[in-house]
Amino acid sequence: MPVSPDYRPEPHVQDLGPEFFDPVEAADFPMALLRFRNDRAARTVGLDTLTDAEWTAHFGRFEPLPGNLPQPLAMRYHGHQFQVYNPDLGDGRGFTFAQMREAGGGRLLELGTKGSGQTPWSRQADGRLTLKGGVREVLAAAMLEALGVPTSRAFSLVETGEQLYRGDEPSPTRSSVLTRLSHSHIRFGTFQRQAFFQRKDEIERLVDHVIAYYYPELAEAQDRPAALLGAVAARAARLTARWMAAGFVHGVLNTDNMNITGESFDYGPYRFLPRNDPNFTAAYFDSAGLYSFGRQPQSVFWNLQQLAGCLTQVAGEDPLIEALNSFGPAYRRELAGGLLNRLGLARGEAAAEVAFANALFRAIAEGGDRLRWEPLFFDWFCGDEARALGSPRGDIYAGEAFAEFRSLLAGFQAERPERLADPYFAGAEPQELLYDEIEAIWAPIAERDDWSAFQAKLAGIEAARAAYDLS
Repeated sequence: MPVSPDYRPEPHVQDLGPEFFDPVEAADFPMALLRFRNDRAARTVGLDTLTDAEWTAHFGRFEPLPGNLPQPLAMRYHGHQFQVYNPDLGDGRGFTFAQMREAGGGRLLELGTKGSGQTPWSRQADGRLTLKGGVREVLAAAMLEALGVPTSRAFSLVETGEQLYRGDEPSPTRSSVLTRLSHSHIRFGTFQRQAFFQRKDEIERLVDHVIAYYYPELAEAQDRPAALLGAVAARAARLTARWMAAGFVHGVLNTDNMNITGESFDYGPYRFLPRNDPNFTAAYFDSAGLYSFGRQPQSVFWNLQQLAGCLTQVAGEDPLIEALNSFGPAYRRELAGGLLNRLGLARGEAAAEVAFANALFRAIAEGGDRLRWEPLFFDWFCGDEARALGSPRGDIYAGEAFAEFRSLLAGFQAERPERLADPYFAGAEPQELLYDEIEAIWAPIAERDDWSAFQAKLAGIEAARAAYDLS
């Protein structure tokens, strides 16, 4: 079955030139068994008409899509990992597979992989992804999208029939290859590599490329590098605020895991908060809590500082500092807006928003172990106090700890309160994605190849996404 008329290939990543990538081949896997395809995402790029066999040929065997990249490209980059510079990075188990325009909106989107085999940047690694890791990434992307976080979307998951050995999970374990759909995989680390080699010309080429394809509104900016930094800082502020509102902990906020379009991607040791805890960490190896929940804004700002340092080779420091310092005010605005968005409430006066956000964090902290993060936003959606007080947590909300929250909430109006008519809100509990549930979803897959819990969870998350309908 051919691709639909909405499929519009535009592989512009090639325009960057060979300094930025290495052509590679996908691994020749012994098996290609389709486990997940995202038809809703596929419709946005005109690939939903593919049969399962065609889909597997493209996203399990990586036969080129028509008119697209003739060969996958492993991108070159450097990065700070836990704030230690590493010049020996790059796409070590993934590549850019295709680029195309989004149906309707016209954004340039791309398909990238994880677990597709070794590249020149694999070092001693096998370039593979465990099936459990792929399952976790599919679930994370779906949940984040449902909660209004700008995120890449899990596009495809194919089981590949290899036995992998990992030190942090029972081995041997099954293998997979994940394909994700995102706006761009150009990372802060892409700039860092060119700055490391003092390639002013390539930094300028990269700035021009990013503006042309991802920030065209900056085409006539007087100081293009500073304007780009300001725009990236604004996107990063929104992303970070949405993580915080979702109670999400990325786990590895290295500069190579931050992209220039402000989308979250690459979900390894992530966690969703069980309850409000600023010291909560996702990665077992983050012993110092560098990337804990409460330190995520600080970490993102630090990463932006590294990007700004790269741009000093092509721009003056003062405009870059001004652009960099826009992050803090933008983050505070976005955090208040993100919390209100999660609660289905319209924006208000800036001072009132800040006071309400502070009251919300205090209230959820004082709610104790019984008050998990996600149920609060579910119970109070659209500011319906009667519904919240009638929930299993109603006694907590009726207490003194929530008095200020309830008082300030009354000053905000519900945005599209008709959403509460969705059957999703008739239930007592929301969809969550806590660690124990992910383990429970994986167990029947590992033990008897039973995917029903995984499929049911995705259906539940999709119901939540449709009900919340977050902007």
